[in-house]
Amino acid sequence: MKKSTLLVFLFMIAGSALLVCQCNTKQTEADAARVEVLAGIEQLQQFLKDTLLPLATATESSEALQQTFRKARRQYKEIEWAVEYFMPTTSRFVNGPALDELELEENKAVPPEGFQVIEELIYPSFDTNNREELIRNLKIMTGTCERMKQHFNAISFSKEQVMDAMRLQLYRIITLGITGFDMPVALGGLEELPVSLNSLKQLLQTSLSPVQSKNESLFSELLAQYEKAITFCSKPVSFNDFNRALFITQYINPLCEQLHRYQQEEQIAFVQDGRVYKTEAATLFDADGFDVNGFTPAPEYIFTNEKARLGERLFYDNILSVNNNRNCGSCHQPEKAFSDGLKTSASLNGGFIQRNSPSLSYAALQHGQFWDMRRTDLETQSADVIENKEEMHGSLKEVVIKLEQHKEYKTLFAKAFPSAAAIEPWQVQNALASYIRSLANFNSRFDAYMRGDANAMNTEEVQGFNLFMGKAKCGTCHFMPLFNGTVPPNFQKTESEVLGTPADAGGTQPDKDEGRWKMHPLPQLLQSFKTPTVRNAALTAPYMHNGVYGSLEELLQFYNKGGGEGLGLKTGNQTLPADSLGLTAAETKAIIAFIHTLNDAPKPAVVKK
Repeated sequence: MKKSTLLVFLFMIAGSALLVCQCNTKQTEADAARVEVLAGIEQLQQFLKDTLLPLATATESSEALQQTFRKARRQYKEIEWAVEYFMPTTSRFVNGPALDELELEENKAVPPEGFQVIEELIYPSFDTNNREELIRNLKIMTGTCERMKQHFNAISFSKEQVMDAMRLQLYRIITLGITGFDMPVALGGLEELPVSLNSLKQLLQTSLSPVQSKNESLFSELLAQYEKAITFCSKPVSFNDFNRALFITQYINPLCEQLHRYQQEEQIAFVQDGRVYKTEAATLFDADGFDVNGFTPAPEYIFTNEKARLGERLFYDNILSVNNNRNCGSCHQPEKAFSDGLKTSASLNGGFIQRNSPSLSYAALQHGQFWDMRRTDLETQSADVIENKEEMHGSLKEVVIKLEQHKEYKTLFAKAFPSAAAIEPWQVQNALASYIRSLANFNSRFDAYMRGDANAMNTEEVQGFNLFMGKAKCGTCHFMPLFNGTVPPNFQKTESEVLGTPADAGGTQPDKDEGRWKMHPLPQLLQSFKTPTVRNAALTAPYMHNGVYGSLEELLQFYNKGGGEGLGLKTGNQTLPADSLGLTAAETKAIIAFIHTLNDAPKPAVVKK
């Protein structure tokens, strides 16, 4: 072998060895976080077994139990980012709502477990009659910790996953952590913010230190921004007085932006898993952060502008109805945020149907259509409306026959569906759905404020946002930034609620609509209805599934009194807390002012006129 060839060969071997070493180093850096998570789970498990469980067995002191419970929760907050990311199903039974988990396909309910169940047993005070149940739940949690250890012993972490999990945890903090969703009875979530943020700061140091030396200053800025956020939320302040708007805009959003820049500079790939909120987005409030295709039922239904333009034409065309005298826009009018302003919508045959016409704004970003969520996507929703006897009484097959007779429509369908030989019913459904998917604008004054325009909202409106996300507890059901029931930060599930909505504005009679129970006869779903978006709500009066409240003022009074149960109507399964919120007239006014900031700015039509 020639000397030059030998040298090249040796350099190739050395280079390969260096690459292997670097890859192993990267893996070791990221996987060091897994070791720390395992240690955190072990610490939590031992604390539950050796401290909280013995205390629950012997004490009658509410204060002692509550303080120890809060310490256990803070221990969990140190590892929450990893449990939520790598074990999302298990996390629901560690720190999920104290409500039954419904498995609709099997028509059964799974009882809740975890911290929030325990919280209800010891707050506002500990009743010794609940001791046996408390002990049982603590033992279940220790078993859950064991399963968590087994899982984390069997997996490894990558830098991409760690960065992704970190950013999701920041989103979780500002959508759930500061609203009372996490600790709804004790409202102690604010004390957990520094713990959670500090765990992310340590994670950054453990697993994401810069590979490229030029990024060391950016890394230092990141650590400093974490410290600023930790300092801000470490100051003693009550749940009601915490400035959530300032916390998000001045601390968390800048932190998210810096993380995004650092990830790009360090060339850490963005995880690509088809989720609804794009992993490449810099903050939770990016204008194009949501992927409308994240909610489409199949690849052939993917959104295109051509489909949306066709869908807009169909939306306002009477050709869809049986007698060519009604279209989708009859009940979904743009100036009313695609609602109709009626208590309940007009029936095709005279009179009125049972329910209020919901807004179609942002309807694409939820996993349930209609008030009773009987359809999972917009395609099946459109077919339901077209063929409903009270709404259009049409037939998709007949609609296709009529469309085939229109030269212009044939051209539009050919552009929207170029691989199709003829117009088919599913294309009509998909075109209508595509138009509705275009109705999520994210261009309100609230959006501008969250993107850095401090003048986009005035003082009263900012106060209203803080109340909405805090004292009024609106944000625990209307999740930011969609402000509907689609749960952040993964946005995979849309929730419904039992509010105890009355049949009359005076609240004297209960409403008789069975809601979701009609399709899924589980007692938890009796009179349960989808949580609609609050975006554009100032334009969509009257409110509720039966249109019982004609103004936002009336609606907020209903919530302020504790829903139907607060009015004295017995539901037996109301998910809305029945306690009064204690909102003053000025606070109610501020919340309504904030709701007005959620109105979208006008946007050009999809079809160019």
